[in-house]
Amino acid sequence: DYFGAELLHWLGIPGKMIRSSPTEIVELETRHMYEDFLFELEDGTWCHFEFESDAITPEDLQRFREYEATTARRVNAPVITYVICSSKASRLLDHITEGINTYHVKVIRLKDHDQKKLLDSLKEKASSGLDRTDIIPLLLSPLMAEEETRKDCILQGIRILKITEEKHIFSQNEIRKMEAILYAFALKFFRGTNLATIKEEIAMTELGQMIWDDALAQGLAEGQAQGLAKGLAQGQAQGQQQASERYSKLILILDKEKKNDLIIKVASDPDFREELYRKYGI
Repeated sequence: DYFGAELLHWLGIPGKMIRSSPTEIVELETRHMYEDFLFELEDGTWCHFEFESDAITPEDLQRFREYEATTARRVNAPVITYVICSSKASRLLDHITEGINTYHVKVIRLKDHDQKKLLDSLKEKASSGLDRTDIIPLLLSPLMAEEETRKDCILQGIRILKITEEKHIFSQNEIRKMEAILYAFALKFFRGTNLATIKEEIAMTELGQMIWDDALAQGLAEGQAQGLAKGLAQGQAQGQQQASERYSKLILILDKEKKNDLIIKVASDPDFREELYRKYGI
């Protein structure tokens, strides 16, 4: 205490010590940090992307800084954070200063784009054929939309992808990935009836069929493992019910833990789904 009280003054550091604190800090913590996108570039740098629908807060920037520092230490390379923002705010916070350090992110504002005009143009063009340069604006259109029109925007995007599928412009695998991105945005923005409406639309797509086929196959496998002595029909029904129950339990757990970004991966990756079944003891 004496050293601290005298040292600050002697070194010319402004301020007066009010107390000293223990210097042996032992802390063991396991946390999941969920970044939205992370890409390695040819020049060795990494791009970290975060999507924000609300105004960027100091707490958001503190979180992004933690993500960026942890990633940079792990990959041993520079990391730049880009925040793709759909907020209506006229001025968006892009830096915070704490102590002698100032942390910056690069803000990309999508509200400056006319989402309605974009979708109308893409819908018209879909009949003759979209190309790859049209897809990214289509997939990002939910971030351009106002809150009250975002659901319709996602629904229109799904329907436009259906048209491209009929025209065989992209492979089925690519279509599923595009649908998955729109569905991920739906999970990010909606709950209740709005999300249910989008799920109904997704159910009639390649992604929806894939989810159903996976659930059916899983149900059949589990039903057969327990024995199909009473006939194939009963085994199918039992297997489907058990698979559905397991799947529902897992989705509820992920939703409760606010891990919505994992829900779409669970739907499209059977191996990852099994891994989570084991993890949560389902």
